[in-house]
Amino acid sequence: MHTFLNVLGKELLSFFRSVMLVVVVLYSFTLDIYVAGEGIELKPRNVAVGYVDRSGGGMSQKILAKLRTPDFREPKRFLSQKALSQAIFNKEIMVGIVFGSDFEKNYRAGKKAQIDMLLDATAASQSLTTLFYLQNIVADFQSFNLPLRIKSHKLFNQNADNHSFMALTEMLSLITMLVVILTAIVFVKEKEEGTWDIMLLMPVNPKITILAKSFSQVLIVMMGVVLALGFVLFWKFNIPLNGSFWAFMLLTFLYAFSSAGIGLFVAAVSKDVMQVAQLSIIIMMPLIFLSGAWTPIYAMNPLFQILSLFSPLRYYIEGSESIFYRGTDFIDLLPYFGGVLILGVLLYWYGFQKIGKLF
Repeated sequence: MHTFLNVLGKELLSFFRSVMLVVVVLYSFTLDIYVAGEGIELKPRNVAVGYVDRSGGGMSQKILAKLRTPDFREPKRFLSQKALSQAIFNKEIMVGIVFGSDFEKNYRAGKKAQIDMLLDATAASQSLTTLFYLQNIVADFQSFNLPLRIKSHKLFNQNADNHSFMALTEMLSLITMLVVILTAIVFVKEKEEGTWDIMLLMPVNPKITILAKSFSQVLIVMMGVVLALGFVLFWKFNIPLNGSFWAFMLLTFLYAFSSAGIGLFVAAVSKDVMQVAQLSIIIMMPLIFLSGAWTPIYAMNPLFQILSLFSPLRYYIEGSESIFYRGTDFIDLLPYFGGVLILGVLLYWYGFQKIGKLF
């Protein structure tokens, strides 16, 4: 234990002496998460709208008057549909609305009144969400005699605030990246600085060296998580923590060790820091894609849904969201803990064995 603590302290001291690594970790757990939460918009915001109005009536203007800030900019009028299409092509506007010459007449007569819409689908998320907004606006001008009343109740995120969701997801993904890269760099720096042979000659059990070096990076990331929770998620975005804080920290600790196993593998096959960066991205991107961080699992191809079962990040994200938003009891979190623990043990064992062959 004394040797383990000495190696652990040496790695922590080495990290804090490396100014650039400290800056990267501080930036990642503060500004990066803040930018992801504050800067990414999934709902319409300042959407540029253009229109062509051949109806000559007032109904089209009533509809356009519903397009208010901050969701929409003031609609811009075009004289022809060709000019409207060209504006979309040039990305001057995102949505084009065309009111035909018979729109007002058909509407007043109770007939089918048609509105043509042009969308810039290169901004698929924003434009399609805008389409739903516009459909609801048009629906307000129709009278439906339905024998029921629809009421919507939003669970866990009543304000439909995507800022808190994006900030939390960014932090969970960052943990994966930082643990993998920091763990790999700890060993690869020994190769680059020519101290690897000196490390091999130390009268220390190689297993203790590997465990202490990887554990030091897990501790660094855990400190970063506490920093991100306190100053960004809780203070800036006021994200609710409906479940147990300690359950989340335990889940994070277990997941960090599984990511450290990947870092050990990367360190074993890399000769320099550049290779660490390249291999880390190659390995981490599929894990993130299959985790449900960006796309819901149920929306994926059936094959990818099966492959996602082998991504520890999937269980970590689902477990963390259950803790934060749903306030899930610990007993119901056991499937997530089990997934992270089983995959974590396998990944860390494989990485441990792989780099152990170099000692």
